[in-house]
Amino acid sequence: MLALPPIHVIVLIIAIKAVFLADLGPQLLDRPAVLIGLIPLIAGLYLLVSARLAFRRAKTNVMTFGTPDRLVTDGPFAFSRNPMYLGFLLLLSGTALLAGYAAGFIAPLVFFLFASFWYIPFEERAAARAFGHEYARYRAQTRRWV
Repeated sequence: MLALPPIHVIVLIIAIKAVFLADLGPQLLDRPAVLIGLIPLIAGLYLLVSARLAFRRAKTNVMTFGTPDRLVTDGPFAFSRNPMYLGFLLLLSGTALLAGYAAGFIAPLVFFLFASFWYIPFEERAAARAFGHEYARYRAQTRRWV
């Protein structure tokens, strides 16, 4: 089963592409300045892959609404409690920059709101139930985003 956050990201990337194809102004960046979007896009992909590998090394699930069975605190989780959401946010921001239109930035904003007020709170409650004091200590020493 595919987790909900990646589906939202795909839908939001399609929305950014629609903004680009429909030429919905105003345009913030012209070509080739839009190529600056490759930096957050590649950084986001890197975070997503490295976080996924950290889950694989820990032999635990990555499902947003699944029951956590291991607390992963190494790799990118050492500096962010939510590197996958940060990776998705960077990916969407890079895609919006590549499109070059102001309206494209609605997508990363929408994802940020979903992550901040739905996904992350749900996961933090589940982690607190599953890992108790260990998670509280991790949460106290590691920031939510960066």
